[in-house]
Amino acid sequence: MLAEEVVATELIPPFDNTAVDGFAVRSADVASASPATPVELEVVATVAAGAVADRPIGAGQAIRIMTGAPIPPGADAVVMVEDTSSSDGGARVAVTAAVAPGAAVRPAGDDVRPGTVVFRVGEELSAAHLGVLRSLGRSEVLVHPRPRVGVVSTGDELVEGPAPLGPGQIRDSNRATLLALVAAAGCEAIDLGLQPDVEATIAAAFEDGARRCDALLSSGGVSMGDFDYVKRVLDRVGEMNWMQVAIKPAKPLAFGHVGGVPCFGLPGNPVSSMVSFELFARPGLRRLGGHPDDRLVRRPVRAVAPDGLRRTLDGKTHFQRVVADYDHAQAAYVVRSAGGQGSHHLAAMAAANALAVVPDGGGVEPGGLVDVLLLR
Repeated sequence: MLAEEVVATELIPPFDNTAVDGFAVRSADVASASPATPVELEVVATVAAGAVADRPIGAGQAIRIMTGAPIPPGADAVVMVEDTSSSDGGARVAVTAAVAPGAAVRPAGDDVRPGTVVFRVGEELSAAHLGVLRSLGRSEVLVHPRPRVGVVSTGDELVEGPAPLGPGQIRDSNRATLLALVAAAGCEAIDLGLQPDVEATIAAAFEDGARRCDALLSSGGVSMGDFDYVKRVLDRVGEMNWMQVAIKPAKPLAFGHVGGVPCFGLPGNPVSSMVSFELFARPGLRRLGGHPDDRLVRRPVRAVAPDGLRRTLDGKTHFQRVVADYDHAQAAYVVRSAGGQGSHHLAAMAAANALAVVPDGGGVEPGGLVDVLLLR
């Protein structure tokens, strides 16, 4: 993410050059050229890319030229090789098409001129950006580094690998999910492992993460239960705020600092963890990575729900998992439920590509409109 304004100090391209292989000419010399009445010119030189003509073009003359080569003095257009026919061992060329002044010529500064603000603070550097910077002779620019974000899962009930589950055990899906979401948000994902419900072990994982990372994410142990060890540990090693947010899913949430490093405590239910990451952690991590304020959160789009989106009155805003498709006939997005809406319905979350923001009440009637956050 760019942390400085980039201003051009050079012309791009740096000189007038040809956009095609062909012959540099004076357009007036070939104004009458056609397949029926070709115009013959004397070929006085050849110019390849990286070379310059050693002589100007005079009346009745042409210079063979390759794409990207500088336009010779005296020439004001280029005839494509497809509109020519060479003779006399290449010493002469017959031109079968007239060209206007400037034809196939890329003027100096046609792309960028000195003083132009090429890139602004907060632009995400892509391959094309790097190409422009190299074209300007810039090998270094000031950027925001990708934040290093540590992800830890906790819980005696969690296990890894394909081995058969024991009584009361479940496989840890949240850590892999959050590591992928962190990477998709433009950060460097650091795996801090799966930690058992042992306070000393959990504390060591958070303290290690605070030393190595720019932000921390935990999954599970942030509600009000007697065995929520994460809460006990973070109250001891960090400065945390514990919240109950009026949304569904993802009601419990924690945020604070461990050793000065931002720490997000996300709920343990798989869908709740993903939704709370999207709503709370992702914007914070993007700001840490230098994204401008207007690109921290996904902007909602208005969509039609043909089947409606039902819910009950409970004082919360629901973020329902939906599949969104753009309907060109309606010139609008159309959304339908992705399946089960429970906080454990991870398969429906995987099927969804959007979150429908359904306010408190009875839901959206069939054919009604709803705000939608497009996830991909």
